[in-house]
Amino acid sequence: MSDNELPFAFGAPPLRACLRSTPDDFFVEEILGYEADGAGEHAFLVVEKRGANTDWVARELARFAGTAPMNVGYAGMKDRHAVTRQVFTVQLPGKADPDWSAFPHTDVTIRSLGRHSRKIKRGALRGNRFVIVLRDIEGDRAAAEERLGAVGRRGVPNYFGEQRFGLGGNNVAQARAMFGGRRVDRDKRSILLSAARSHIFNGVLAERVGAGCWDAPMDGEIWSLEGSRSWFGPEPFDDTLAERLARFDIHPSGPLWGRGETPASAAAGELERAVAARDEDLAKGLADARMDQERRALRLQPREFSWRWLEDGALEVSFGLPAGAYATTVIREVAATL
Repeated sequence: MSDNELPFAFGAPPLRACLRSTPDDFFVEEILGYEADGAGEHAFLVVEKRGANTDWVARELARFAGTAPMNVGYAGMKDRHAVTRQVFTVQLPGKADPDWSAFPHTDVTIRSLGRHSRKIKRGALRGNRFVIVLRDIEGDRAAAEERLGAVGRRGVPNYFGEQRFGLGGNNVAQARAMFGGRRVDRDKRSILLSAARSHIFNGVLAERVGAGCWDAPMDGEIWSLEGSRSWFGPEPFDDTLAERLARFDIHPSGPLWGRGETPASAAAGELERAVAARDEDLAKGLADARMDQERRALRLQPREFSWRWLEDGALEVSFGLPAGAYATTVIREVAATL
């Protein structure tokens, strides 16, 4: 199911707009949650790049420092068609830092924050901060204000974005082929397993958005803890759970499919099993790959959510998201983008 086919939480978006008119209209800043520890053999660098691929920057940092690409670490891939600010580590055992200001690419700016004892690992970040500008806007501005307010109050469905599924959504088809016997290399296998799980999760979430219960409990609900991969339940819904749900401490959750049975029971479990059965080859392939059953929150709350209309009629939207969440899932509720 493509991004445009997934149901909306609040109805069709009130605006049409152009997204990423230039890289400067999509700014992303990584939030690691920690700083350089001041000692060690890894240079700890904040890199701002414009219109550049993260892997390419990593290779160029290695080339400039005279080390192997495997000695460069970063927490996550960042959009190419954007201005992004993220941390890299470069292992330089027994060597002084080069003059990072002489890095020979004008669209990449490097700021050294000293030394660190460890290489940054993939996924080791708290979240990201976004500033996104929508241009060439068509639609009802008053309705857009209402929609923005609703997003700030209630959050949005926590869909996996189109980036998860590859060009043209082809990763799911490749996952089916892999489960059918086609051999793929290790790195590609991980990407395809993630796409298969994300496809089933989005299917469950789409059903619950359509039923109006993406941010409300079903019988047999499994609860996801805010800011954590932990979950609990099922248990009877009571005033304590209602209060925690209202303050975004817990969220209804959906399956990241794997071996064994979903922990959800009653109506929630029936829905999840029915959606997985529609893609039986994916569900079986994930189980055969010995992926464990895990959970992901169905609801996403943008942090410090704000917006303003610019003098040229463009709309600037700012917010933070936890790691693993997609800015496009927030923007899609406000504007259909080109």
